[in-house]
Amino acid sequence: MRKVFYPIVCCASIVLFSVTNVLAGNNDRAGQAGATELLINPWARSAGLGCANSGSIRGLEGMFSNIAGMAFTKHTEVIFAHTNYFKGSGININAVGFAQHAGESGVFGLGLMSMDFGEIEITTPDLPEGGIGTFSPRFLNITASYAKTFSNSIYGGLAVKIIDESISNLNASGLAFDAGIQYVTGTSSGKDNIKFGIALKNVGPPLTFGGDGLSFKGTIPSTGSQITVEQRTESFEMPSLINIGITYDSKINDSHRLSFSGTFTANSFSNDQYILGIEYAFKEHFMLRGGYVYETDINDDVLKHTANNALNAGVTIEVPMGKSGKTFGFDYAYTPTSPFDGTHRLGVRINL
Repeated sequence: MRKVFYPIVCCASIVLFSVTNVLAGNNDRAGQAGATELLINPWARSAGLGCANSGSIRGLEGMFSNIAGMAFTKHTEVIFAHTNYFKGSGININAVGFAQHAGESGVFGLGLMSMDFGEIEITTPDLPEGGIGTFSPRFLNITASYAKTFSNSIYGGLAVKIIDESISNLNASGLAFDAGIQYVTGTSSGKDNIKFGIALKNVGPPLTFGGDGLSFKGTIPSTGSQITVEQRTESFEMPSLINIGITYDSKINDSHRLSFSGTFTANSFSNDQYILGIEYAFKEHFMLRGGYVYETDINDDVLKHTANNALNAGVTIEVPMGKSGKTFGFDYAYTPTSPFDGTHRLGVRINL
């Protein structure tokens, strides 16, 4: 019993230790956090639900919404994903992830997400129209994680993220941490068909930009001497949040499943979100899903704080590779946006 109780207390303590800071957000702090690419889900399967399944997410995609879900990786899982973010904006996101079962109950994972903003004209005070070349901003996040099965009902995980944002002459880098737990139980009509989860995400020290881009040459009026002046920048906080989710699975028969999910997301620097999702599965080979993400003023194009609309949708085709349990899957998710022409996510999943 102590072997089960001790890790639960550890994971819960990590979450509760930062709850005060995470829930301290209000509308006056909106937009003050940086590294907001940490709030973008690069994985298509969970994005089709709007991440409503944070309490029941399984496998490698748990790296985004609840790292405890990675503990359900049976052997090896690999995902390649591409996102056309805000189609028409020229922003693309590429992600790759790898999870490997290790030992009796542990899973190690590694994920990488890179944002491509295309080529941007270099401008100066003397040449505001550009014409002297281009530069390419780079956002790169690397996640190393570990999840563990503590019992038949309790799962937990931890993740550390390396954050790097840069242009040609300016850079900010740092660390952020995630922690999550999941609990699985059942009703009299089903076994393990109720799933709870809580996850603390993006907790870390403030970041500060630095580099040659903050320096300029000046002249001392009295002497005419040339000096290099370096400007100071204000540090920015991580976009910390808490996900609290629940999922109920209803098996119509051996071939058909309906899952109903809900997640409450408490954001430190943006509006809190209430997310509902539903997923239909046929023999776990074909899945159709949709999600609704509500936050204050989400349906008001003037007052809302995000370009995303409330609805999300997605589909999965999972093909068995022989009788060994290996599968090859294709995921797609769509999120309508205003403005732009929506966000499209594609994913290829291999379970070995």
